[in-house]
Amino acid sequence: MAKAAADLTGTQTKAAPFNQQDFEQLRSDCLKAGSLFCDPTFPASSASLGDKELGPNASKTKGVVWKRPMELCADPQFIVNGATRTDVCQGALGDCWLLAAMASLTLDPQILNRVVPPDQSFTSQYAGIFHFQLWQFGQWVDMVVDDRLPTKDGKLLFNHSAQKKELWSALLEKAYAKVNGSYEALIRGSSIEGFEDFTGGISESYDLKKPPPFLFNIMRKALQLGSLLSCDIPVSSEKEVEKITDQKLVKGHAYSITAAEQVHYSGSLVELLRIRNPWGCREWTGAWSDESKEWDQVLPDEKKKLNYSAEDGEFWMSYNDFLLQYSGLKICNLTPDALSSDQVGRWNYTEFEGEWKIGSTAGGCRNYPSTFCSNPQFFIRLEDLDDDPHDGVDGCTILIGLMQKYTRRKRQELNTIGFTVHKVKLKMKHDETTGKMPRVPDKYKGRTVCLGPDVLLKREPVARIKPFSNLREVCERFKLPPGDYVIIPSTFEPNRQGSFILRVFTEKEAHTRCRYTANSGP
Repeated sequence: MAKAAADLTGTQTKAAPFNQQDFEQLRSDCLKAGSLFCDPTFPASSASLGDKELGPNASKTKGVVWKRPMELCADPQFIVNGATRTDVCQGALGDCWLLAAMASLTLDPQILNRVVPPDQSFTSQYAGIFHFQLWQFGQWVDMVVDDRLPTKDGKLLFNHSAQKKELWSALLEKAYAKVNGSYEALIRGSSIEGFEDFTGGISESYDLKKPPPFLFNIMRKALQLGSLLSCDIPVSSEKEVEKITDQKLVKGHAYSITAAEQVHYSGSLVELLRIRNPWGCREWTGAWSDESKEWDQVLPDEKKKLNYSAEDGEFWMSYNDFLLQYSGLKICNLTPDALSSDQVGRWNYTEFEGEWKIGSTAGGCRNYPSTFCSNPQFFIRLEDLDDDPHDGVDGCTILIGLMQKYTRRKRQELNTIGFTVHKVKLKMKHDETTGKMPRVPDKYKGRTVCLGPDVLLKREPVARIKPFSNLREVCERFKLPPGDYVIIPSTFEPNRQGSFILRVFTEKEAHTRCRYTANSGP
């Protein structure tokens, strides 16, 4: 059954204690008892490492000793001189995808401080316990861990900081291992997965060698809505990582995009992107760089507005050069509660929970017409047109993400998943006074309604994910005319068990009070 996000516990402002472990109470109890916390739910034992690649007989785990930080160095510290990318160094665990996301946290202090509460140390109120906040399938959870870490030959076995005494990143990795059941559960993944679990956002990926039309406008609108944008330059081998190009760009290195603007140049408008190197130095030296001749032909007021010249790791680049120099773009769209600035807009956000049950609601895709209509069905109404549409075409932008739940924690094989979007009519007249569609009638509220083959099979869907994929989450952006729609998430084949969340981002408010499943008719 679908459940709207407003009904969930574990909000961003008040995370739910994971395993009912309250950080403040546990720390207080340890301080009163004069003891250091030992986490019974994630013990310092082989069970927390893994059962196969990191199992008791694995070569990587031979000789592992769990130690507290003061057993490793004389003056352990939680964070040293602020969190930076060098605080995240991979150890003997194949979780570079997670560490890439972890390093990206250091680019945004607001997000970092939510995931890694800063008021923690190895001196004031130290009791061997730390906590972190993670987004997990629709809710924020507060994770406590003790500070016993796996070591080998006197060194941390897994993630560590370049500064031996700094521990926040190693402890965050342990919290992520705990929420997923073991360190071994973190082997192999996508950086998007980690980034979403640190923000609660929904991510889009774009191949810059095949960019969609109007991508610049999509980026500009995303920045206006407070989304986080990053880009990278490909490498062909490990030897190329952090190699500097002739124009001072760093290969195999994540950059953040902080602005998208247009300037008048030689009688025409030029699209520019402001890009930041998290190192705070090494800036692009090509066209539109800080001291390039292109700025000489830009009006003084425009140059002042763009603050085009500052040695801070941030630089401007034309959109066309951006497509040539970078290979991938990621846009992480944040939920409204993740943004505190009044300078940006907000996506509108709705979230549903559902299940595919064998013999009931696991109907498979439209290739299986006899069972497809049994899949869960979710209603959404789009009413208001976008402001300043990115492609100049009126419509309602909608971003749909379908995420499988708990597959990493349960060590389950990912289902191949996707969704279709179908236009429906509730046979209601428009309000002649306002010109808008009427409210969803009371008879539909809180009920379960089923669309049958006459709607779902005889008419082509108006939108669909392409292709179905065996990823934790599939996501795509669409533009649809105002109207009533039903989203049908499914596995590719029928009778594939699983639970999921369906996330819907819209530029304007969308109505979702009508909930569809396959249990009853209208």
